[in-house]
This record gives sequence, structure tokens and C-alpha cells, in this order.
Amino acid sequence: MTAAPVVVPSPVPVATPALSAGWLRQKLRAYVTLSKPKVILLLEAPTLAAMLVAGDQLPSFWLVVVTLLGGALAAAGAAAINCYIDRDIDALMGDRTKRRPIPAGLVGAREALALGIGMGVASFVLLTVFANLLAALLAQAALLFYVFVYTRWLKRSTPSNIVIGGAAGAIPPLVGWAAVTGDVGPAAWILFAIIFFWTPPHFWALSLLIQQHYARAGIPMLPVVHGELETRRQIVLYTLQMISVTVLLYAVRFSGLFYLGAALLLGAAFLYLALRLYRRATPPDASRLFHFSMLYLWLLSAALVLDKRVFF
Repeated sequence: MTAAPVVVPSPVPVATPALSAGWLRQKLRAYVTLSKPKVILLLEAPTLAAMLVAGDQLPSFWLVVVTLLGGALAAAGAAAINCYIDRDIDALMGDRTKRRPIPAGLVGAREALALGIGMGVASFVLLTVFANLLAALLAQAALLFYVFVYTRWLKRSTPSNIVIGGAAGAIPPLVGWAAVTGDVGPAAWILFAIIFFWTPPHFWALSLLIQQHYARAGIPMLPVVHGELETRRQIVLYTLQMISVTVLLYAVRFSGLFYLGAALLLGAAFLYLALRLYRRATPPDASRLFHFSMLYLWLLSAALVLDKRVFF
């Protein structure tokens, strides 16, 4: 008697489209994380403000869109290359950085580097074609300074890393100004100086909260090298310098009383939080100053635009 043939059941169809869609969403989320979108949003505020106050007339809507997009691409490219360079210390600093796309295995190191370079090139082309060459060159200067001066050199060699390296984050208003006017005037350099002096107290407040992470990776951030007390003292000193620089826009008659009042009120609030941190030295105080510093930059930028376009 012949045995009945064995019927092998067909495999259950795999939901390839669903898996592909899930993989694509995960990849896109990883790319967005690489670009550090919160930093981009923070830098777009002074860029937009510079564009809206630079000329006698408001810039065209499309020039604003293109410039903000070009600046965002440059910042995102710098962030992705930063993640590529810092992949070794990200794996050491703690859970926060271990979850970043490269150490988490979501994005390959060379993939991140290629993405960063590609966004930098796209930024240069976009700004050159639709804004002007000066704006494009300034955006690239910010990218290169952040990557090579801050990330590759200063970050791992000196506690003054964020003081000097912060210049990269101060360039965006120059980009916005140049896109509108084709040059960089004195008021634009004051905007640069405001962010330059704003950066250390902003970043040092955060570094007080995660100093053990930097110590674990051997990064010489100020609180790791010189201690918390000196860091808190430097926060107060740089806050005073920042406030002094903000009033220069009124001193050179670029802005009016509305901006001056807003700058002094916001500066007083910033200084109050800095002094409170200096006296009490608690993590919640450092966190309050860090989060307020971001709001401060947005509100100061908005006050300048309102002053120039509504009240001045």
C-alpha cells in the first residue's frame, strides 16, 4: 500500500510591508534624534529675529523659510557629525547617551557621518542658490567650528570648551542677518555676542546636573575640573556679562525702550536664578536655570522683533 503524500503547509505570509513601515519609522526617528532637533529649534529663534529686524522692510516669506531650513540643515549636519565623533564617549556617559542612535545600534557610524556631511552640503547649496553666498559660508563656518574646534579639540582638552566652542552656536543670527542684507552689521555682531555670553551659563547649569557622566567619560567640563562652587560662580559672572551685552542694542540706538525694558526684566530673572543656584546649589535650582535659559532666548528674540517692528 502506497503511503499518502505528506502535505507541507505553506508558511504563514510575513507582513513585509508592515515590517518595512516600522523599520522606516524607526530609522526616521533615529535620524531626527541624530540631528538634535531641540538645539535646532533653540537656534532658530535668534536667526528668525535677526532676519525680521535686519532690513528696513520685512524679508519675503520664502527667504525666511529657505534661510531657516538652510540653518537647520547646517545645525543638523553638525549634530550628526558630532554624534559620529562622540560615539565612543556616548557609550560611556550613561543611559541618556547610550540610547543615542549610534551606540544603540540604530544607525551605523559611517551612515551618521554621511548623513551629517550630506546635510551640510545641502545647506550650503540651498543658502547659496536661494539666499546668498555670505549666508551659506557663515552657516558652514558654524558647522566646521562646532565639529573641528569644539567637538574634536576643545571638548576633550579644556574646561573652557563651551566658552570658546559656544561661538558656533552664536553664528546663526549672523546667517539670518546676512541672508537679508548681504552683509553683517554691528547690531548683528551684538546678537552674536549675546548668544556667546548666554551659552556658558546655559550649558554649565546642565553640566552641574550630569557632571558624573562627563567624569565617567573623562571629559573636562568645568564642574568636573574646578568643582561645583567655581562653576556656579562662573555662571553668575557670565550672566552679568550677558545682561550687559543685551543692553548694547539700545545703547547703539538699534532698539527702543520696549526692548530695553524686556532685556532688563528677563536679565533680572536670569540673574535671580543664577544667584539662587550659587547660594543653594541644589539640582532643582540648576534645572530651573537651564530650562529658563532656553525660554529667555526665545523671549528676548521676540522682544527685539516687537520693539523693532511695532514699538520702535
